[in-house]
This record gives sequence, structure tokens and C-alpha cells, in this order.
Amino acid sequence: LNGAPTAGETFNVMADEKEAKEIANKREQLLRIQGIKTQKHMTLEEIGRRIAIGNFKELNVIVKGDVDGSIEALSDSLIKLSTEEVRVNVIHKAVGAISESDVLLAAASDAIIIGFQVRPSASARRLAEKEEIEIRLYSVIYDAINEVKSGIEGMLAPEEKEEVTATAEVLETFKISKVGTIAGCIVREGKLTRNAKVRVIRDGIVVYTGELGSLKRFKDDVKEVSAGMDCGLNISGYNDIKVGDMVEAYNIVEIKRTL
Repeated sequence: LNGAPTAGETFNVMADEKEAKEIANKREQLLRIQGIKTQKHMTLEEIGRRIAIGNFKELNVIVKGDVDGSIEALSDSLIKLSTEEVRVNVIHKAVGAISESDVLLAAASDAIIIGFQVRPSASARRLAEKEEIEIRLYSVIYDAINEVKSGIEGMLAPEEKEEVTATAEVLETFKISKVGTIAGCIVREGKLTRNAKVRVIRDGIVVYTGELGSLKRFKDDVKEVSAGMDCGLNISGYNDIKVGDMVEAYNIVEIKRTL
């Protein structure tokens, strides 16, 4: 036994040790999942409210980034934000895209996830929405530090929430004189629109952020392309796009914060 049983619990006898372990593991997993689903997870907005009612002592953070140097600098700076009332703990840090395992760890430890120049995978983003795990994404280290500091102080400014509207996969590229590199893509999710803000993601790392320069279906200029359809696109000021890159389109929406 990993611990003492609670008074009144049923004691079951199994045919062998293997069967007993399998049933115990399944029950433990079920209890863990049920606990995650009933828990209201931490957000930066929630910090101020919990501090005000004296119900907050630690902020657990998961840090993911593009390179080791950035991760270490950001992690060290976050830890230094600790005060007498609140201790900041970086419970996990690693290079690479935000994964489902990061979201599950955040759910189990009541943590927020901070990404620097990286993105969550599509499955990780969906899981985070389902489990209500906060993922904060930054391209400037000081922005991340200042927002966490403001959250601890209960003085967050209105939030600019990012909404991912489409993702497209680059299947082939063409170089055209006086135009640049054209990427032949298939839209995997959402609806890609002509004037969208976009970022180019390579192996989970953001390599460029900008705007679409053109969007075509066959030879025709179009305003939008839906999921499952092929298209050709050009990104303004960027010609280093490669086969296998993901193009993520997004909008920025301002949301008033409440504590």
C-alpha cells in the first residue's frame, strides 16, 4: 500500500497481485482525472483574488522556450518575483513546443504555462481549453516578467487575447522573381483570410511573425480559404518558408480583466 486506507473503505481480495495492481492503478487514474475536472485552475487574474482572501501562497509555472538561454533567463527572473506572500516556483522548463504532457502537468500541479517564442501544438491547445489551463505566450521576456508581476500585485491591464483562426501546412514552395517565395499549402484548421496576421512555426518554434502578402486558389486571388482546401500564399517580407512549416493565422481581441 502507498498509504494508509481511510476508515470505512472496502477491502477487496483479488486472485493475484497483477490483477490487484491493475485495478488499483485504474482507480488511481480515475480519481486523478476527477480531481482535475473539479478543480478551478490558476490564472494570472485569479492570483489577485486569492491573495485578497488570504488563500494563495505559491504560483507554479511551466516555462517552455526556443533556446536554453532564454528559458534560464526567464525562469530566473520569474523566481525573483517571489514575495513574502507569494512564492513563484518553476516546476518544469524545457526547449520546444508546448505539448499535451505540459498541459497535464499544469492541471495536476495547478500551474500556468508560459511560452517564449514557442506555440502549443493543436492537441495541446484543445486540451488546455478543455481543462481550463492558462497558456501565456510571449516574444519579449520583459513582457512575461511584467505580466506575472502585475498579476501578483493584482494590477493587470486589459488583456489582449489571441484567437487562432487558422493553421495551414506548407506542402511545397516556389520562388518567383519580383514576388518572392510562394508556399503551396493545405489549410488544416479554421479559415485563412487574406489580411490575417500570421506566424511561421518550424518544429514548434516561431521563426517569423508578420502578415500575409497574397492568398490564392489556383491562379485567382481570394479573400479566404477554408479547412481542407489547398491554397498558395506569400508572407510579406519573408522568403525563407520551407516545406513542413506551419502557418498560423490569428486575431488579437482586447478583453477587460476582472479579479
